[in-house]
Amino acid sequence: MASPAPIAAMAPCWGLALPPPLAALRDLALDLRWTWSHRGDALWERIDAELWQRTHNPWILLEDVPAARLAALAADPGFLAHLDALAAERRAYLAAPGWFAETHGRAALAGVAYFCLEFGLGEALPLYAGGLGVLAGDYLKTASDLGVPAIGVGLLYQEGYFRQMIDATGWQQEAYPYNEPTMMPVQPVLDQAGTRLHILLDLPGRRLRLRVWRAMVGRTALYLLDSNDALNTPVDRGITGKLYGGSTEMRLLQEIVLGVGGWRLVETIHPEIEVCHLNEGHAAFALLERARSLSARLGIGFEEALWVSRAGTVFTTHTPVEAGFDRYPMALLEQYRHAAMGPAAEKIAAIALSLARTERGAPVNMAFLALRGSFISLGVSALHGAVSRRIFQPLFPRWPEREVPVGHVTNGVHMPSWESPEADAIFAPAGGEARWQRMAEPLRDVIAAVDDAALWEMRGRSRQRLVTAVRARLGRHLTGRGHDPAMVARAESVLDPNTLTLGFARRFTGYKRPNLLLADHARLERLLGDQHRPMQLVVAGKAHPADEEGKRMIAEWVAFTAHPEFWARVVFLEDYDIALAQELVQGVDVWINTPRRPWEACGTSGMKVIANGGINLSMLDGWWAEGFAPDLGFAIGATTAPDPAAQDAADAAELYTILEREVAPAFYDRDPAGIPRAWIARIRRGMAVLAPRFSATRMLRDYLEQAYLPASAALRRRLADGAAAARSLRAWERRLRHGWKSLHIGAPDMTAEADGWSCHVPVYLGEIAAEDVRVELYADPPRSDAPGDAPGNAPGAAPSVALARGAPVAGAVNGFTYAGRVVTTRPRRDFTVRIVPSHPEARVPAELPLIRWQE
Repeated sequence: MASPAPIAAMAPCWGLALPPPLAALRDLALDLRWTWSHRGDALWERIDAELWQRTHNPWILLEDVPAARLAALAADPGFLAHLDALAAERRAYLAAPGWFAETHGRAALAGVAYFCLEFGLGEALPLYAGGLGVLAGDYLKTASDLGVPAIGVGLLYQEGYFRQMIDATGWQQEAYPYNEPTMMPVQPVLDQAGTRLHILLDLPGRRLRLRVWRAMVGRTALYLLDSNDALNTPVDRGITGKLYGGSTEMRLLQEIVLGVGGWRLVETIHPEIEVCHLNEGHAAFALLERARSLSARLGIGFEEALWVSRAGTVFTTHTPVEAGFDRYPMALLEQYRHAAMGPAAEKIAAIALSLARTERGAPVNMAFLALRGSFISLGVSALHGAVSRRIFQPLFPRWPEREVPVGHVTNGVHMPSWESPEADAIFAPAGGEARWQRMAEPLRDVIAAVDDAALWEMRGRSRQRLVTAVRARLGRHLTGRGHDPAMVARAESVLDPNTLTLGFARRFTGYKRPNLLLADHARLERLLGDQHRPMQLVVAGKAHPADEEGKRMIAEWVAFTAHPEFWARVVFLEDYDIALAQELVQGVDVWINTPRRPWEACGTSGMKVIANGGINLSMLDGWWAEGFAPDLGFAIGATTAPDPAAQDAADAAELYTILEREVAPAFYDRDPAGIPRAWIARIRRGMAVLAPRFSATRMLRDYLEQAYLPASAALRRRLADGAAAARSLRAWERRLRHGWKSLHIGAPDMTAEADGWSCHVPVYLGEIAAEDVRVELYADPPRSDAPGDAPGNAPGAAPSVALARGAPVAGAVNGFTYAGRVVTTRPRRDFTVRIVPSHPEARVPAELPLIRWQE
């Protein structure tokens, strides 16, 4: 793990004053590893059981516990022995080399800086809004477990995202409690002189001072920038106020702080970092700042520096529709051009604009900037990768959609953060806490050895725990809404721990269709009230404060839960957060997801139920399009309708039918021992096959192999010998852009052979050197992707065959005959000739999207 440079020493006396024998409590409380490793839970409960049950936050607990109680604990031999054991276990975890060092070695990768606008690690650090942030939190936890040399870079919000309240009319209200840093498990970063480290940015007419905080996530550090410094203007202090709040200008300022300020933080504290991973386009200004810095440090031009920085940049897009990308009007960007681009801003701005838009006058698109400034770009599922290639097609004019350089790494979840105590006991024989760091085989073997009765008992205990938690939460919510004691008391009898329990929780917005289950009230009521096969449903979710449609859908669910016949079987829980998500995914039998295909980029919530023996019923979208099999879960979306309204009706009808004819019978069909054997078979297959496949361990390993290691190697080559390779690449790019219009392809001569075609074609290279390009025989891949139909018989593969340069064309200047053959059964009309850039160190078309087709 990359360690902080000396300039980033931590404050030695920030916060707690503990008796010396209890000093180790401070480090344990500051290490967010307690959000997934529960070995210390009993220790915190010994300190103050009530405080621990209310907060599950060791840092707040230590801030609030009376000094007399601490003094008593400091004299308690049993407590001190417990504390010493936990401190020793933590030291052993931190000192272990980890999977990455054992497998790849520290020399393979110096470090990764993972940029994200939100991080969801737990309720002790409420700096997230939803799935993007929770994924980022799971990423950091997994990097710690595997020993991957990564750091996180984000913002410390004074208020963060809103907390949801449901008023007496069923309407969502928003509250923004203040995030007091002293009550959060973060510490200020100090410079070598022992004063607070500040990152400085120049804004129009003033200088912005950014404070730096560090949160420890096991072996991984998360650095957070905060503009709430007393020397900033009142408006600037609010830049890091709300997450996804405020005006377009405030959003731009947040992204300048994250990108530009974030990269300056990296260079100040962790100059060894090689790979900059942009998790969404919000931090795209980081790649401009990195190139600007390289230009100044290496004494090369900005364009050459961009060839260097691009090699070390990875971009993950999570957006399934182009309208979801952040865009900024030119007039606004012009106002903050110097802040976003530093010295030489005018020249850098011209280059940035060419990267961040497809036509003159268009707004600056942050996702376009991120993709064009990155070496490798990835979607978050196989289907989303295909959708993203279509979205980014305008950046690669005349290139076939399947060759748009966007691959995919399917998201995964940090299973230790989401598995229940009951599931933990089932998985424990696979290797204790380290089991999720291994490959899948040990987990499969363990699950195969567990008998059906044990799995069914595990599900019963998990469901019971969920019912207990829901009743407690609902009681608090009803009390908060001002209901009378009789109504509050009803919360104690909602749900039945022996009834099939469905869960639906996510952001309430149109494309996620959270009200699809309400399409036919009468049919839903029949499902819930079936005398022999009843169902019950727990619903949760927030709507964006400006999303009136989402708020109306919440109100509809709240109204439905008040139905006198079904109030005990349908519960809407307010203020959906990580803690509530953990309770739901650990206890529900079936997780329902109903997005409008293909608008769900991945959707990780359904992955979290798998390790707990839950089963998915979802649209064949996002990750479920990859994970679904009939013996693993249930799927909807088989019918294609002509318009959205008809599609919604068809999907709702299919959802009801599956619940009625497949889900309920499988759950309630019991043998003489009372065990639903078919249901247990699905649970067993999901835990053994899907849980390892959709864990964040697999995800991070994919990132290492597909992105980080190739990017690191390319960066090192481009930095060698004073960035000689980068200079060569920039010169190559300049030559091709200057002479590209001079290329011309003559008429090809295609000759039929027994097993395919041979091709001879005259190519006139004009001002282009032959070694700078590649001439190819191309065919669009057949829809069937039939084996043996080369070229291009595999999705994502380059559907082309290189032609070899032969003799000069008589009488031509820089003209040659190119020739080759292809083995195929396809007809002559399927083939054409094209010319693309070629350089051993360049990724084409990602870094140079030129292409010339045979006319």
